[in-house]
Amino acid sequence: MTTDPQRNEAMSTNEWTEVATTKPAEGITVSTKIDDGKGVRNFQRLKRQGNLWFFPDGSMYVYYTPTHWKP
Repeated sequence: MTTDPQRNEAMSTNEWTEVATTKPAEGITVSTKIDDGKGVRNFQRLKRQGNLWFFPDGSMYVYYTPTHWKP
């Protein structure tokens, strides 16, 4: 668990983080999704390398940028 200083309370690992706000560390596999005006979709485990998002085995990158991630 981490602490959000603005809310001064523990955040559970079930909470999604916006990619626009905070990106995960490079090379670490995380759960991702797209959650926008068109709905919630594209749930999958990916890892970030720069601005690209790859499958966990690094075999291929996806042609979109997730909007949210969590450990």
